[in-house]
Formats: sequence, structure tokens, C-alpha cells
Amino acid sequence: EVQLVESGGGLVQPGGSLRLSCAASRFTFGSYDMNWVRQAPGKGPEWVSAINVDGSSTYYADSVLGRFTISRDNAKNLLFLQMSSLKPEDTAVYYCARSLERRAYDLGEFDYWGQGTQVTVSS
Repeated sequence: EVQLVESGGGLVQPGGSLRLSCAASRFTFGSYDMNWVRQAPGKGPEWVSAINVDGSSTYYADSVLGRFTISRDNAKNLLFLQMSSLKPEDTAVYYCARSLERRAYDLGEFDYWGQGTQVTVSS
């Protein structure tokens, strides 16, 4: 069974930074595009960012463009999300998710999700 395990969440002040990690196992990580998705309290899931199989192409939601950076280490089966200039509206549970196929970045096109890690931005 595919496993995706997020870590790195926590409480941070506005303007601060956090780095999320997602450890992947039981599949060929380097063969899949990967995504970060978040869900704020009382809201539906929101796609945040995606990265292609070798990390040469990255994509971002307008809400995080210029503040978040997605990356991956295929040798270690790790996905990252570097978040900076954090705002209270970034508060959410953050999930990593695997794309069903290449260049599939809609929420309905993800076949496996992690359990999520909580990010809270508050003073």
C-alpha cells in the first residue's frame, strides 16, 4: 500500500517560515508528479502546488506564488514545501498527494493522500 507521511507543521507567527516534508514509500516516487493541498477549518480542500517527476517544472496557486517553494529529492523519496512570509490565512492542514498521471493537478486527479500536518499561523 502506498504511504505518504507529512511532517514539519506547527505554530508560527505571521511573517515566519516553515518547511514541510512528505516521506513517500511503497511506490516508485520518481515516476509520479506530486502535489501539496491544504484544507482550512470550515473550507474545502485547496490545491497549493505541484511538481513534475524530476522537479524541472513547478506550479503554484496564486495565493502562495512567490512565498512557497515546492521541491523533491527522488533519491530519498521526499517531497518538500518551503513556506515563507506566512499569513494567518495560510492556517490549514497540509496534505501531500500523488497525481494519477503526469500533469494531473486537479483535486479529483489524485489517487493517494497523506494524513496531513497542521500549520497554524498566529501571533
